[in-house]
Amino acid sequence: MSASEENYLWEHWKFNADQRLKAFNFFVVFSIFANGGVFTAFDKATHPIVLILLGGFVVFLSVIFAMVDSRCRRLLRITKAGLKVHEAQLRPESRLFHRDDVQSSRLVRFTVAFNALFTLQCFFGLSVVAYGAAVWRHAFKLP
Repeated sequence: MSASEENYLWEHWKFNADQRLKAFNFFVVFSIFANGGVFTAFDKATHPIVLILLGGFVVFLSVIFAMVDSRCRRLLRITKAGLKVHEAQLRPESRLFHRDDVQSSRLVRFTVAFNALFTLQCFFGLSVVAYGAAVWRHAFKLP
């Protein structure tokens, strides 16, 4: 593998790893604002449709950011395969990707943590939608 090929792979991997973390940071910020809106709506006893819309927005954020994270993970996996080929030329103690694959736990990963947070946030949003719909149904005596 040439030095330019190695550099290309490394720069691609760095870019996508950085994008993944930035996207997750945006998810956290947007979620804080969205959750704040939900709790403010609860506190102010707003119309149930507002709760339904806010809960739907929380679900939407979770799904969109989970899709973005999935894309980033796929791009990282593609690049990692090329970097592992280069890594095979290095001494065993310098083969970081290989060592990580062998030594790391399947549960202690960014992916598990990110997916848990996406899922919990989505469940929160669905709960808010369900609550808003129940309040709306009760307030307007719908079946």
